[in-house]
Amino acid sequence: MRSWASSPPTRFSRLPPRFTDPTPEPVSAGEAAGAASLAVHTQDLAKRYGRTVALTALTMDVRRAEVFGFLGPNGAGKTTAVKLLVGLARPTAGQAWVLGAPAGDRSTRRRLGYLPELFRYQPWLSAREVLGLHCQLAGIAAASRREEIDGALAWVGLADRADDRVGGYSKGMQQRLGLGVALLGRPELVLLDEPTSALDPVGRHDVREIIRRLKANGTAVFLNSHLLSEVEQVCDRVAVVDRGRVIATGTMAEILRGDGTVRLRVQGLDPAARLGAFGAPVVEGEWITFTGLEPERVPELVAEVVRRGARVYAVEPRTRSLEERFLQLLRESEA
Repeated sequence: MRSWASSPPTRFSRLPPRFTDPTPEPVSAGEAAGAASLAVHTQDLAKRYGRTVALTALTMDVRRAEVFGFLGPNGAGKTTAVKLLVGLARPTAGQAWVLGAPAGDRSTRRRLGYLPELFRYQPWLSAREVLGLHCQLAGIAAASRREEIDGALAWVGLADRADDRVGGYSKGMQQRLGLGVALLGRPELVLLDEPTSALDPVGRHDVREIIRRLKANGTAVFLNSHLLSEVEQVCDRVAVVDRGRVIATGTMAEILRGDGTVRLRVQGLDPAARLGAFGAPVVEGEWITFTGLEPERVPELVAEVVRRGARVYAVEPRTRSLEERFLQLLRESEA
C-alpha cells in the first residue's frame, strides 16, 4: 500500500490522442546511456513558431533527486522548454530526453508531475472531484484513488475544503489545487511552472516544504519561477536562460560567487604594513577592504594580518543576492 508519509506522489495525466509520440533523431549508444542516468537532458533544443524563435540551442542537464531552478525574463523560452519536455510541443531541432526516454514518450509522461503556469478547472466540481477526474485520466487504480486524493488534499492544505466547489476558491486556493493535481501518483520528475505565484507567505512556505520532501524521496523537481528568493532557498542548481539560450548554470554557490571583495575589521595593524600581495586595500578606520581576492586566499590574508601582530574581529566577504546576480547575467548577455 502506498504511504504518503514515506513517498509523496505525482503523476502527469494521460494526454489526448492528438499528442502523438515524436520521432526522435538518431542518437549514439553513449548519448542514450548518459541520458538514462539523468532526469532531463537536452542538446541544442530549439523551437520556432513560424518566424518567431521561442527557443534556440538549449543544452542542460537535470540530475535525479535534485531541485533544479530554471530562470529567465519573460519571453526567454522557459514555458516553451517545459512544454517540449512534457510532450505538449514538438522541437524544431535538437534533442531532449526525460527520464531516459525521448521527450514526449507516452509511457514516460505517466511518470511525470506537471503544474502549468496557467490552468483552470471546472468551477462546478469540488476539489475532491477534480482530483478524482485526474486520477482516472492518469490511470490510477480505483482501489487507490481515495488514498491518493486524501493525501494530495492534506499535502496542499485543502482537506477542510475538499467538498467545496472550485468556483468559490480564491486564486491561492486554486493554485494549491493545481499543485495537488501534480501530486497524484508516484513521480520521478515534477515540473512546476510558477507554483507560488498566487500564494501568501504561508502557502509559499508549504510549497517549499513539499519540494524538499519530494527531493528527500528521490524525486527530481524542475522549478520555473520568477520569485528568486524562493529559488535561492530550495534549489540545488540553477540555469539562467535568456533569449532561448542558457547563459549560466551551476550550484547556488557557483552562481552567487562574489567579485572577490572582502572586508576585515582589524585593530593593531601597523599602517605601514605591506599587504599589496592581496590587492590594493582601502582603509576606513578599523575596516580594511580588499577587492579582486580569490576566496581561497582569504584565510591566507587573515593569517598574514595576525602574523603582523594585529587582531581580527570580523571577516565579511561580499555576498550577492540571486536577484543581483540574475540581473548582472542578463546585462552581460545583452552586451
